[in-house]
Amino acid sequence: MGTRAAFRGNWRSLSPLPPPGRLRTLSLATLANTVGTGLWVTGSALYLTRVVGLSPTRVGLGLTLAGLVGLTASVPLGGLADRRDPRNLRAVLQLAQAAVAVAYLLVGSFPVFLLVATVDALLISGNLAVRAALVAAVGGPEGRVHAFATLRAVANLGVALGAALAGFALVADTGWAYRLLVVGNAATYLVSAALIMRLPGYPPVRRLRRPGPGRALRDGRFLAVAGASAVLSLHWVALTLLLPLWVVTRTDAPPVLVSVMLLVNTLLTVVLAVRLSGGARDALPAAATMRRAGLVLAAGMLLWAATGFVSGALAIGLLLCATAIYTLGDLWHAGAGAALAYDLAAPDAIGAYQGVDTLLAGLARAAGPALLTWLILGGGPIGWLALAGLLAGTGLAMPPLTRWALANRAEASLANDQPISSST
Repeated sequence: MGTRAAFRGNWRSLSPLPPPGRLRTLSLATLANTVGTGLWVTGSALYLTRVVGLSPTRVGLGLTLAGLVGLTASVPLGGLADRRDPRNLRAVLQLAQAAVAVAYLLVGSFPVFLLVATVDALLISGNLAVRAALVAAVGGPEGRVHAFATLRAVANLGVALGAALAGFALVADTGWAYRLLVVGNAATYLVSAALIMRLPGYPPVRRLRRPGPGRALRDGRFLAVAGASAVLSLHWVALTLLLPLWVVTRTDAPPVLVSVMLLVNTLLTVVLAVRLSGGARDALPAAATMRRAGLVLAAGMLLWAATGFVSGALAIGLLLCATAIYTLGDLWHAGAGAALAYDLAAPDAIGAYQGVDTLLAGLARAAGPALLTWLILGGGPIGWLALAGLLAGTGLAMPPLTRWALANRAEASLANDQPISSST
């Protein structure tokens, strides 16, 4: 009995799933959804090229165009979450995404693929903003950053499970196996929607005049903070695109190390995401955490650059060490970014402000591949040094930018004779 109890205790300390309650329900919905994400992300390129018959160039072009169009949905749907129950809205969007996921089975040409991918991207972008509003409702002002970190850990676990399951289809390498991945992805949206509807409703507070989503787009100081956070999000492009190419072309490390590094990142995220989120609940502490994130991410970039000058076991050790350091910066950035996006938002327009935050991060990630490929693969270690300088400088700018944004909010509150949130 003692051994079993100890095992359960150790498992609970490692598992990202929270105790039973609303956050557990939302976490299970996220787990289901992201298992589907892992299935689709792992097998989509092979499905679209080998089964549908599209060229890799057309797949890349279609996804890029769809992604850019999809960003336009984040602010309107985030604003809609301020005027409607975010639980119901997210469930409806999950059902819509299930239908679009199935529609990939009907793709037989590039125009149809572009249409389906664009609708998919619109739903994904809008769904992220609505999810942020639902997380705020479930977690409340004191627990929303913790809830965000919990869901980040659960999402990484779900994607890893989905990717592992997709491996069976890749081994089979047949049309029916890849189609099964498509169906499996659609099914996870249905499971997620059903779990979301088990949450209580969160109807918006009735107000005589509810602001539209354009208000968030006109908040220049919020845009400055969210834009700086978006610049820091370029680190994700470095991990997922640039680092694999760097390992294969500029180091003598074995290519399989790329998978090991991504696995290290995933496992550390599952274990540490919640633990590292506790110090960044409000804007000023979050800004300090963001500064730390920028400096730590910069250190990771410099270590990755150094792998171009060493070989053998030292190169492998540096790559793994840099990945672990990078992951700490990534987690601090994610938690602090969520805290800033929530705490600097107008209390009656949480969804719209999250939509703007999603939009800016999406724009940075859309521009990132071309920019960083030119900078790093073209510039070598000097490119890594430039990226490190950008991340460090952006991190150092976060505290003064945040104080500037808080001063603006204080002035607006005084002008309207409203009390300022204690979080400031």
